[in-house]
Amino acid sequence: MKTPANTILCLSLVILLLGGCSRKSSDQANAIQIKGSDTMVNLGQAWAEDFMKLHPGSSIAVTGGGSGTGISAMVNNTCDIAEVSREMKESEIKLIEAKGTVPYKIVVALDGLAIVVNPANRISELTIDQLADVFTGRVRNWKEIGGRDAKIVLLSREVNSGTHVYFKEHVLRKGNAEGKEEFAADALLLSSSQAIADEVSQNLDAIGYYGMGYITSREKALKVAKDKTSPAISPTIENVISGAYPISRPLLMYTKGEPQGLVKTFIDYVLSPAGQQIVKKIDFVPVKPTELAK
Repeated sequence: MKTPANTILCLSLVILLLGGCSRKSSDQANAIQIKGSDTMVNLGQAWAEDFMKLHPGSSIAVTGGGSGTGISAMVNNTCDIAEVSREMKESEIKLIEAKGTVPYKIVVALDGLAIVVNPANRISELTIDQLADVFTGRVRNWKEIGGRDAKIVLLSREVNSGTHVYFKEHVLRKGNAEGKEEFAADALLLSSSQAIADEVSQNLDAIGYYGMGYITSREKALKVAKDKTSPAISPTIENVISGAYPISRPLLMYTKGEPQGLVKTFIDYVLSPAGQQIVKKIDFVPVKPTELAK
């Protein structure tokens, strides 16, 4: 008996759809979506490029937008790895758990937050207390802290940034979980670390902060002292490893549950000597410096 033409058409469509689903699943098995911290985006892209050379056929896409963006993407199941420059909040962990999974944290590098001014600014060092006074607006003129008579132009990352959150918690609030200090209302909230770097390089009276991997000769990184009686320390790899630099933090990757498949292979690469050499090349601090010394 001859099969009706419309039945053949339907069967053909089903086969095509099944074939399409199969290819999509295969593509996903060889692809990783990474989203999150702008501080880490250049580092993530460098890792991805090197990894894809070592693993032909794999595809890794890395985008920034801030740590909060990466966490939201994980909540919404639109990324495999969230790059985050702060610890996840309890509320964020609960959102992910509500989706039926548990966030798994991996420390992939270390970072020192650099406080930067224009190279023409005569200020070369500040204490944590002075930084808190400046960024909360208690000090508004450079002459109050030894600079020229001019209004301080405050630059901050936007609130979605892990760098913004870390700076507020560890500098403005000095680690006090009950602290209520906030950035001054007139602080300019910029969308990226590069935007802060660009503004500081052009504005004599600007001051901002970002991961030390963004420091160039177009900005001057200030030495920072814990208090008036402590030495002022530069944001260098050696000083972050030793713990001498007072504004340091881990850089993290979060996955949905313990890494598996290609995600695990990628994380293993990130933590390998080859991956940690890239950390050093991008001017962050390796989590396994002893391996790099061999």
